[in-house]
Amino acid sequence: MMYEHFDNTVKGIKDKLNQDPEGINARKKYVLELSRLGRKLYSKNETIAWCGVTAPFDLLSSMGVTSCFVEFVGAMLASTQTAGFFFEDAEDAGFATDSCAYHRAVMGAVLKNAMPEPDFIIGTSSPCTAGLAVMENFANQYKKDFFILNVPQNYSKDAIKFLSSQIEELTHFISAHTKKPLSKEKLGLALENFNHSSQLLKDIYKLAMTKPSPVDNRLLRDFGVVMTLLMGTKEGVDICQAFKDELNQRIETGRHHASKEKTRLIWIQNRIQYPFPLDKMLDDMGAKIVIDELNTVTWEPMDPDNPFESIAKRMISIPFSMDTSQRIKNMQNLAKDYQIDGAINPCHWGCRQGTGARGLISKGLRDIDVPVLNLEIDCVDSRNLAKGQIETRVEAFMEMLS
Repeated sequence: MMYEHFDNTVKGIKDKLNQDPEGINARKKYVLELSRLGRKLYSKNETIAWCGVTAPFDLLSSMGVTSCFVEFVGAMLASTQTAGFFFEDAEDAGFATDSCAYHRAVMGAVLKNAMPEPDFIIGTSSPCTAGLAVMENFANQYKKDFFILNVPQNYSKDAIKFLSSQIEELTHFISAHTKKPLSKEKLGLALENFNHSSQLLKDIYKLAMTKPSPVDNRLLRDFGVVMTLLMGTKEGVDICQAFKDELNQRIETGRHHASKEKTRLIWIQNRIQYPFPLDKMLDDMGAKIVIDELNTVTWEPMDPDNPFESIAKRMISIPFSMDTSQRIKNMQNLAKDYQIDGAINPCHWGCRQGTGARGLISKGLRDIDVPVLNLEIDCVDSRNLAKGQIETRVEAFMEMLS
């Protein structure tokens, strides 16, 4: 089922791009590459690793491994409105209904044999232990070897050394399964591509700061977290260049003025994954999400001469790995840089990390005069959606801001 979905998506987008050969079409090209990745994952012809969200995907791709974080599949199931079939299987098997729906959807897919069997599994303690527990369940279900990266939440010499030694050990683990040694040349090229993409990301996010912003409510949704799957590849560089070109074109042609931007918003953590008309609601009210919390570059350039240390520094520096006080400081800086009027925080049901910090986040942003709308919503399981209530609260929040 999923292979056919990704294959049909690839064919459909290629047809649309062929009809507009002169267009930039950044978002279409981005979805095309992600769909190609999905097709590879389900092709049964690749060395597959299912991973935690913060795994070093550039390292894995340089070692010939096709990899993905499992929450990506949970989001895809929600977006195609097929997740409900898998929730029921997971819940019947004993997975609690108040656990994260990203994980329940994927666990149900595993129980239904709708996930490709991995060659090995790599868990990460960041961003959450629930994700780590699901990866352990995967390993037990498939009877595959399981490697855990314990990511510290403090940026210190000892923490970097601790994580870099694990990453080096991970390369030996991967080599033992692929029967291929780490190629320093391929890893060096991956890190060069990563650096090139990172600079382009900085350019993209700086362009998004323009007032009015050239982004719309869809263009960069979930971009920062999902782009990690392509970082380190030539395709990742090309995608970032396409987004930069598109934003520049919107500014040069004055297209960004057509949005009649009245209110600038920051979106905290994950977007809503299933079809829901929130973007259109915001458009109609002149409200624009100009920045997602995870659309930010917090890492230093990768050093090909010290690859493990560089990757460790990057993994520790991202918002998913920050302690709450650092994460709030990062949000405050983004709110100031993007001249934000308000924030929307979808308090995803079952997410102890995101929902648990809601009070501290609200206070931290109020301290810089940025109001926060906390939405009690399940970002993946639409069975729990109180649509009318959410729409009413969003409308009231926008009226308050204006």
